[in-house]
Amino acid sequence: QVQLVESGGVVVQPGGSLRLSCAASGSIVSIYAMGWYRQAPWKQRELVAAITSGGGTNYADSLKGRFTISRDNAKNTVYLQMNSLKPEDTAVYYCNADVSTIATMKGDYWGQGTQVTVSS
Repeated sequence: QVQLVESGGVVVQPGGSLRLSCAASGSIVSIYAMGWYRQAPWKQRELVAAITSGGGTNYADSLKGRFTISRDNAKNTVYLQMNSLKPEDTAVYYCNADVSTIATMKGDYWGQGTQVTVSS
């Protein structure tokens, strides 16, 4: 079993910055891609950014330049640095990871989500 636990979601003013963290734990053999998704009220969940185990990154076009994804493989943790936040960034942010465990070749796992609210 794999658990992904996000942290860092808070209320922040427009223009502010925030860093989200997501730590994976459990019977992990390898972690492949990790990523962040978000879901705003009344909208579908969308990809924010993803990062491979080798450090290759992929971003939603609309977020390039403001958001940066990174990971610490030794800590099984992925981060999302968010700068110049806007009210439209308000959403629940979810961590996602492709993980192989002792019991499974590869599985897709999700965290419980962390709320980010951008408001003055």
